[in-house]
Amino acid sequence: MATIGKQIADFFSGGSTTDNDEGLRSLFINELKGVYYAEKALVDNMPNMADAATTDQVRQAFQLHLEETRNQVTRLERVFQSINEEPDTMTCNAIDGLADDADNVISLTDSGSLTRDAALIIAGQKVEHHEIAAYGSLHALAQLLGYTEAAQLIEQTLQEEKNTDKKLTQLAETFVNERAKSEGNNDSTYSSPNRRNYYDDDDLLNTNVGSTSGSQSGYASGANYQSGSASGTSTTYGSDTTTGNSGTLGYSTGSGREGSSGNATSGGTLGV
Repeated sequence: MATIGKQIADFFSGGSTTDNDEGLRSLFINELKGVYYAEKALVDNMPNMADAATTDQVRQAFQLHLEETRNQVTRLERVFQSINEEPDTMTCNAIDGLADDADNVISLTDSGSLTRDAALIIAGQKVEHHEIAAYGSLHALAQLLGYTEAAQLIEQTLQEEKNTDKKLTQLAETFVNERAKSEGNNDSTYSSPNRRNYYDDDDLLNTNVGSTSGSQSGYASGANYQSGSASGTSTTYGSDTTTGNSGTLGYSTGSGREGSSGNATSGGTLGV
């Protein structure tokens, strides 16, 4: 039998349809085994990334995607079944390397720093980009081979990976990168013995990032975050007219009052 490379070449040059289908099916199955291996490896590795995170937002992003990844493993098993194949793995060197990179950024960054969160987001997005490429290719092959059910299942996961990549980008651009920069400049306004308590905004993990009670909540550089003290900054955060949920910033100009955990009230209380 011709090599897979030759069969793919024959496919695009109008060669034997039978050989093309056989070769593409073999390629599809091998790629499917590789991404199945990758997802199972991520289920093992992602808890380490979540535990290493400094802020609640980044930690919860990894925790949420961990649950999503478990569902993706199950979905891949359905893809195998849809083409009458037993679920099996094939070593994916790419994901092994990316997992090693994630372990490295944890060891090379300071615990409790925003720099670590920035590094974890980068590591996470490298994984997402690999998966987007893998699932995109699998989707194209499934369509070529007429695997309608497999293509639909793969498309679901592909969209989930794209959404996760966008959420990580939003986390980085919304507050992590800028604050990590200030942290690197020894800006004391960002210092705290436990930063997680000062960056708690679950809305960043939702699809409509930054929205609270129908109003837009934004993050900008230059805000004063100091443990145990009031801060009267001129920068406005979030809405000053509604009561927010746990972690919602309702901080208005010149207020300078601290709110209790989970009770950001109207008038500009900082409830984190």
